[in-house]
Amino acid sequence: MRLRPVITLALALAGAGVPMASAGDMARVGPGVLRPVYAPAPDATTVDVAAFALDRLPVTNSEFLSFVTTHPGWRRDRVARVFADHGYLAHWAGPTELGPDARPDQPATRVSWFAARAYCRAQGKRLPTEIEWELAAAAGDTSQNGADEPGFRERILKWYARPATGDLPAVGGGPPNFWGIRDLHGLVWEWVLDYNSTLVSGDSRSGKAADRVPFCGTGAFTAGDNEDYASFMRLAFRSSLEARYTTRALGFRCASDGEAASR
Repeated sequence: MRLRPVITLALALAGAGVPMASAGDMARVGPGVLRPVYAPAPDATTVDVAAFALDRLPVTNSEFLSFVTTHPGWRRDRVARVFADHGYLAHWAGPTELGPDARPDQPATRVSWFAARAYCRAQGKRLPTEIEWELAAAAGDTSQNGADEPGFRERILKWYARPATGDLPAVGGGPPNFWGIRDLHGLVWEWVLDYNSTLVSGDSRSGKAADRVPFCGTGAFTAGDNEDYASFMRLAFRSSLEARYTTRALGFRCASDGEAASR
């Protein structure tokens, strides 16, 4: 698996109260600032993230079925294999039938990046960028920076440690975070628009100080926050993907520009 740097979060977020969580709409997130492990330029160590809107819940099987029905080119029996592998919607009972292994309220999984992007476009939205998703996911239950809340990282890592097997829960089962968004952690992994944009070479030694180059594990050694292993796992997982890949534990949600967000 190719590894990407951990993006550690230094949140400097403009004030917004805790929004009420509800299904079927979007929440405003940010603006914020990310401090990447590897600076984008020698004189720039942070990345500004403009305010944006993010779905409060992941896309469900029911919602994706409606999309497939009205966009038949994305049925599993019609989609071109360049856009989705053979696992695409394989757990559905039929091309336009969910069945017992794909309940309506479960997150839509076994969906490729191409299909997820097409779904969001059909809604007048888009996939969130990686920095947007990470900014939203950094929030805890009551604060903009979940790392300040006891047990936040441990709870995420506990889920990552469980095998991706068995029946998926319904969406919305997790508590809303500070922004009113649910299930960013603890349900499924999620596609982002630029899932492979922060890929780095080899073991991330490029551009590092000469006294660090000879050592293995340089990527983790130079991380801005060596305790944020959950972020490292997400970035490493995304970097292993191709746009046509599908898995049972990979879903998505949509985003849009900030003016579309609700409080």
